[in-house]
Amino acid sequence: MLRRLRKLVVPLRPAGGNDGSPAPRPHNLFEAAAAYVAAGAEADDEREEEAAGWVSPEALSFGVTELACRAVAQLARERGESPRTVARSLLGLPPD
Repeated sequence: MLRRLRKLVVPLRPAGGNDGSPAPRPHNLFEAAAAYVAAGAEADDEREEEAAGWVSPEALSFGVTELACRAVAQLARERGESPRTVARSLLGLPPD
C-alpha cells in the first residue's frame, strides 16, 4: 500500500539519458523547415533528408510555405516591390 502511495506522491524522474542529462528537445516545424530549406539551398542532401525526418511531411510543407511567404514579404519590403513581383523574379518568371 505504501509503495503505491509513494509512486503517486513522488514525482517521476524526468526523461533523459542514463547519465542524468536531459532528453533532447524535439524539433518544431519551423526549425525543420529552416534546416530543410537551408540544406536545399546549400545542396546538402544528407542534412535535407535529416531535417525532413524531424516532423511529418504535412508539417514540413506548412513550415516551408510559411518560410517562403515570410522571405518573399521581407524581400519585397527591402526592394520596395510587391510580393508578387519578387516571387516571380525569384522563380525567373517574366513580370506580370
